[in-house]
Amino acid sequence: MRDLFLDMMSVERGASPRTIRNYGRDLDRLNMFLRGRQKHLLSAGRDDLTSYISHLTKTGRSAATTALFLSAARQFYAFAYEEGVMDDNPSEGIERPKTHRPLPKVISVDEVTALLNQVAEDAISLKLSSLRLHALMEILYATGLRVSELCGLPRACFHPDQPWLNVIGKGNKERLVPLTPSSLSVTKKYLQHLPSKDQKSLFLFPSRGKAGHLTPARFAQLLKELAVKVEIEPERISPHVLRHAFASHLLAGGADLRVVQQLLGHADISTTQIYTHVTQDRLAKVMEEKHPLSKA
Repeated sequence: MRDLFLDMMSVERGASPRTIRNYGRDLDRLNMFLRGRQKHLLSAGRDDLTSYISHLTKTGRSAATTALFLSAARQFYAFAYEEGVMDDNPSEGIERPKTHRPLPKVISVDEVTALLNQVAEDAISLKLSSLRLHALMEILYATGLRVSELCGLPRACFHPDQPWLNVIGKGNKERLVPLTPSSLSVTKKYLQHLPSKDQKSLFLFPSRGKAGHLTPARFAQLLKELAVKVEIEPERISPHVLRHAFASHLLAGGADLRVVQQLLGHADISTTQIYTHVTQDRLAKVMEEKHPLSKA
């Protein structure tokens, strides 16, 4: 049943290979625990699962790790119940451990502007590496793509006469992401200077490496080098920080949370809601201006 569940997660839900491996590992660990209680995955009850959660806590596992296990167990037992293999779902009603989610690191609009101005100045030389970094930076701040999505963008997703990208994100979910005029223009210029040997690449940002495209690690390194040029501490800059900046700056400017969720490719809006915590200045201003008692 375990293998059938993992196949279903892969085929029907488009779970990534990493998620499949983690779910398989978590279920195997649970099964080992159950053997000590003379049981197995399909004979486990609610008490067995709560005992296992207590076991994880006592052995020093974090709330986040325990929450990930519970996610795997819930989906496995829901599948087994729906398939008629089990009479009930033993994971139902078990509370998810409370986890502390740190606030995202964000840089200011002025700092992003400084980075973009610097990379634009470097691109005047028409050196391919500078043109590529300029395009990467413009696309990232214009779209908020995950770094894996950005570096692995297929060439076919970009059309010079269309101001959007067709992105395949987590779970093989497809979404349209609009481009700014600046990011569209810069990317066109980069492609015009791409050597003929790279014109036939399947990727927008080809590389000679094994992956065939620029790696996230290399892009992160280039970002830190760029940060040093504009006197920003390199440890404060990463592709993910720019993704955070994209979302936070949109919300601070009045964008709808649901729109930001769609742009980021979040399956659950609760993931997007964390960005509301970094826009407290704007929220306080709205309360001051709009709440009737604030005018009293």
